[in-house]
Parts: sequence; C-alpha cells; structure tokens
Amino acid sequence: MTEAASAVEPAAGGRIRATVTVLRERLPFTSSVTLAMLVLAVATGALWNAAEDRAAFPFVAYGLPSLEDGRWWTMLTGPFFAVIPWYYLPMVGSFALFAGFAEWQLGTRRAMAVTIGGQFASVLVATQFLALCRNSGWLWAERVAGSLDVGFSGGALAAVAVASATLRPPWALRLRAGLCVYAGVAIVYVGTLADLVHFFALLLAIPVGKRLVGARRVADAGPNVREWRLLTVAGLLLLTIAEVVMFLVPGDGPFGSDEGVSLSGLELAILVLLVVPMLNGLRKGSRVAWRWAVAMAAFVTLQGLVTATLLGLADVFGGDYDVAGLPLFFVDNLLWTVELIVLVAARHAFRVPSRRRLRRHAQGPGAALARTLLGRHGGSTLSWMTTWPRNTYFVREDGRSYLAYRRHAGVAVALGDPIAPDGTTAATVTEFTAMCENSGLVPCVFSATEATVAATREQGWQHVQVAEDNVLDLDGLEFRGKVWQDVRSALNKAAKQEIGFRLVRLADQPEPILAQVRALSEEWMADKAMPEMGFTLGGLDEAMDPATRVGLAVDAEGTVHGVTSWLPVYTGAGKVGGWTLDVMRRSAHGFRPVMEFLIASACLAFREEGARFVSLSGAPLARSDDGGPGRAVDRVLESLGRVMEPYYGFRSLHAFKAKFQPRHVPLYLAYRDEADLPRIGLALSRAYLPDVRLRELAKLVSSSRAR
Repeated sequence: MTEAASAVEPAAGGRIRATVTVLRERLPFTSSVTLAMLVLAVATGALWNAAEDRAAFPFVAYGLPSLEDGRWWTMLTGPFFAVIPWYYLPMVGSFALFAGFAEWQLGTRRAMAVTIGGQFASVLVATQFLALCRNSGWLWAERVAGSLDVGFSGGALAAVAVASATLRPPWALRLRAGLCVYAGVAIVYVGTLADLVHFFALLLAIPVGKRLVGARRVADAGPNVREWRLLTVAGLLLLTIAEVVMFLVPGDGPFGSDEGVSLSGLELAILVLLVVPMLNGLRKGSRVAWRWAVAMAAFVTLQGLVTATLLGLADVFGGDYDVAGLPLFFVDNLLWTVELIVLVAARHAFRVPSRRRLRRHAQGPGAALARTLLGRHGGSTLSWMTTWPRNTYFVREDGRSYLAYRRHAGVAVALGDPIAPDGTTAATVTEFTAMCENSGLVPCVFSATEATVAATREQGWQHVQVAEDNVLDLDGLEFRGKVWQDVRSALNKAAKQEIGFRLVRLADQPEPILAQVRALSEEWMADKAMPEMGFTLGGLDEAMDPATRVGLAVDAEGTVHGVTSWLPVYTGAGKVGGWTLDVMRRSAHGFRPVMEFLIASACLAFREEGARFVSLSGAPLARSDDGGPGRAVDRVLESLGRVMEPYYGFRSLHAFKAKFQPRHVPLYLAYRDEADLPRIGLALSRAYLPDVRLRELAKLVSSSRAR
C-alpha cells in the first residue's frame, strides 16, 4: 500500500504541474482574471455578503449614474465583482469558459483586446442608449437607467462571439445561435441592465468577429441543409423558452409587462408537449414536423394581424381597450413571424417523408448487384463484407457505384470504401450524404481507407482511426530469418505430426468435416463471456458462401484442429487479387500453433494461384502504435479498447498477427462532426451486437467482471 501511494503521489503531482503549465503558458489572461475575481471576493467579503447591499457599491458598480457622477473607474472595478454571492458561480464559471476558449483560439493578446474592449464597448453603448431613451417616456428605459451592475459577462460574451469565427461549420452557427437565443430571450422578456449589456456585446462582436480573428478565420459557406434545420430549431426553441420565462419569471422588460401575455400553466404544458417532438422532427428534416411548425407559426402570426386590425378599428370608432402588455404581445408575434419566414425559406431542407412512406420505399437493390459492381470496379480488403446479409444498399443514380450500410439508432453506418469507378468516390459519398439527410439519418463511413477519408475531408468531415489492417504482400514471400521463427516452427511441427492443410469451399465438405467445424466454433463461443459479434466479423454462415475459401488443418485421422476462412478481394475487371482473413477457430486440445500453420499455408497456396497479397484483417480498437496524446475521441477509443480486451482480445489478436510482418493500413471512421459521435457509437454497438440490447450488454459485462 505504501508503494502504491508513493506511485500515485508523483502522478498526481505531475498532472497538477501540467495543468499549471497550461494555465501559465496558454491561458495567462483568463487564469489571472479568474484568480483576481476570487481573491477580491474573499478579501472584500462579497463572497458571502451581497455587494449590492454595501454602501460602497455605487463606487464599484458601473452604469449610467456612475458615469454621470464621474466615477469612471467603475468601468475597471465593476468587472471583478458579482451582485450577490451565488452569482459568483455563473459569473466566474462563464468567464473562465468563454474567455478561456477565446484565449485558446485567438492567443493571449488578441483575446485580451477583444474581452476588455468588448466589456468597455458594450457597457458604454448600453449606458448611452439608456441616456438617450430615459426622457422619451419609455418607462423601462427610465427605470433601467437608474440601475447599477457589476460583472465581466459583457466582455466574456464578446470574446466567445468573436472566437466563434475560428470554428468550422456548423459549430460556428451552433454557437452563435445559442448565444443569440440566450440574449434575445433575456432582453425581450427580462430586460435588466446586464441583459442590455449582453445584447449589445453580441450585437457588436458577431458582425466584426470575422475581421478580428485574422488568419485564424475559417472560410464561411452558405447554410447547408443541416444549418437551415438548426436555424429553425433554434428559433422555435427561443420562442418556447420565452414562453417558459414569462410564466416562471414574470418581468417588466423593454416592451412592457407580460401580464395578460404569458400563457397559463395548461397552455404552456400543451405548447411544450407539441414543440418537443416537433424540435426532434425538425432536426431530422421531417416534412410532417415542418408542416406542423409552419401551421403553428402561421396561426400565431395571423392572430397578431387580427388583433392589430381589431385594435385599429376600435381606435377609429373610439373604443375603450386596455393597452397593458400590447407592445410585448406584438414583439412576441413579430418573433413568430420571423420564425415563419425562416421556415418557409428553409423548406428545401425538410424532405424527409413519414416513417410509413420510408418503410414503403425501403426495398432497394440486393447483394447480386453489389457482387456485380464489386467484381467490375474492385474494392478494399473489407469490400466483400458489403455482400453479407443485413446490409442495405445505396446505389448512385447512374447505377455504377454503391455503398453498403447498416441502419441503427437513426444512423446510416456505411461499411468500408464506396464501390465506385476511379474518381467518383467523393461524388458517391456526397450523394449518400444527401440520401441520409433526406431520410433523417446521420451518415458516417466505418473502416474507410485513406482514399475515402480524403474525399470526405473535402466536404468538411472529420475522421478517427478505429482499426489497422494487416496486409502481407505475397510476391517474394519467404519464411526465412529470425523474425519468422515461430511460423517456420509451426510448419515443421505440423509436418512431423502429419497435419495437412486443405484449402476448400466449406459448403462442399462432407458432413463429418462440417460437424467438426461446427463443434470448434461452438467450443470457441463457449469460452467467451460475451456474445458473438457481427458487422465486420463473420461467422460460419458467411464461411459457407461458395465464394469464400476455407483453410482446414486436418491430421491423418481426419481430426480438424483449426479453421480459417478467407474472403475474396476483387481488384477490378472480375479478378481476385487477394484474400482477407475472417474466421479463426482452433481446438483448445489440438495442435497448438495451428493458426500460424493455417495462415502461412494459405499464404503459400494463394501465391501459387497468382494472388498478390493477403489481408490478415484489422482488429477493432487496436493499432500498432499508441498514436500519442491525440484528441479526446482518440482517448475515448483507447479506453474502450482496454475495456473490451478481456472479452474479445482484439489487441492480443493484433499482436499475434504481427508475427507475419505485415504492413499496416489504417482504417478510419469518417463522420461529419463531433455532435454525431454519441449516436454513431450507439449505432456501431447495435451493428456489432444486433441481437443484444444495451441493458443486456451491461449485465453481461458486469457479470463477466465479477466472474
């Protein structure tokens, strides 16, 4: 225990030192300001006693009264305090997050200029606006003009708004939409001095953000289908949040009281129940959800027009009516009108038909066409797996290219590279993506090679390595030298024990052989605590395909010691240029180095037939190097590989294949952006274990650990 504790202490100290180094070198401005806020909060007692109740508050807080009385220093002191103690948590937290993000993206000097300049500019513009409006008879402006505030939130929001220009689509739009939703709801329905400062901070920062980030700016493109959907969802979410805010936090914003405007509890519940599924449908591009959203926005807009007409008629005929809440009512209707305009402008993004119609058109081309196109164009070492059952096929309009995919959890998981003529990979992926978007699916490509990754990268996709193919070139292959000692020993021992190699089609074998092969497979499965996986891992059903070759290790008495299956790799023009290892089964009590013997014998046999290479296939979540620190998604996959190793031994299998000195070909998961990854992870788990639910899988894992 003492040794363990002594080992933990240096590790913990190393992590602390690394964190301090990052804060000092990459985030000095953010960490210094955050530390100053906390130190001043403790030193002045503002962390436990409300600053607004102190006599010195007017000499610290900024606002129109402070500037008119000449207390200009409040522009410097105000950002370091919070109005009441519990405000420190959101104030300090948001500043550390927003300013830290800006400093990380823009650099310290530029982030300081944007944050401090944004704070000063937003406060000065807000106070000048109030000074111009307070004597106009606008009660809200008169009331807010006399208030004071503290906090660095204006600068923090300006900083994150400017830094959003460094993000690639669609993250820039997502971040700005979220900021605008927050600021819009707050200023319209709450309307404090802080809300006004936030509103002007974003109003000033977003338009000039592209110029302030300099060379770090990411090129903008017109809104794509996903971004149009995001805009409609953000607008509908804004309006729903506004109704909730008016119900829970009755306010007196710039457009008057919400009395008589906010919904009742029952009406609000009905609105939320209608909007929640509508938001999910709009996110997926559902045509039905779009029609409901248009109908709702049109109804509210029409209601506003009718109300305005009735009020106009009442004014003409000298009617007596209550104007309380009417300005806010019309602003609320104006926002619904804007949402209606956005919905109509984005109508092309909502083409996903109903589920019933999708099921009606779900039938597509089958494996026969896939085999024809695969033989014609060739593919990667995993391409034969696209002909397996459970695959669905996307075929381009010209009928010359396809992608095989599995549909799970709202994700279309394409398997391997597109089978397409040279130079059309990018076009195939583009059309596949469009099909997914028009079907409400999230597209991704699993186990793709560099060629497909390059094609998707042009479309702004991301990628992460998920496996590593092990390819063995047969030309000039000789099992000589020290590195081949284990393989030579397996061949020699097999000859001494009269164990022979047969390269056959399993479906043509006599029943005694088939019975032994089935028994080996059942014995192999019995040793596993987890169920057999599928998707890119075949079984005996796939090995029975006549196009698949099977290697058998059989002794003089007819006993089968091991089995391997090999999938054809087409290289175009109907030619098989190589073979991919799939099934590996061995007897627990038979010839020990049977796998080395089977693989080496198959390599020699395929070379004699004219094959150029064999692939020992890729083990999921395994690679030949650690990949360095990597991104967060790489670290997640690394951890997942460690968790899965006791159950499936992917890394042990990868290490075993290293005996054959293969060259490593990385295989990737290509995806649009990180927001898709949780759903893709769920889809992949269902693709590999289609008959096992997550709850059952969790029980199996827990029971296996206990055992």
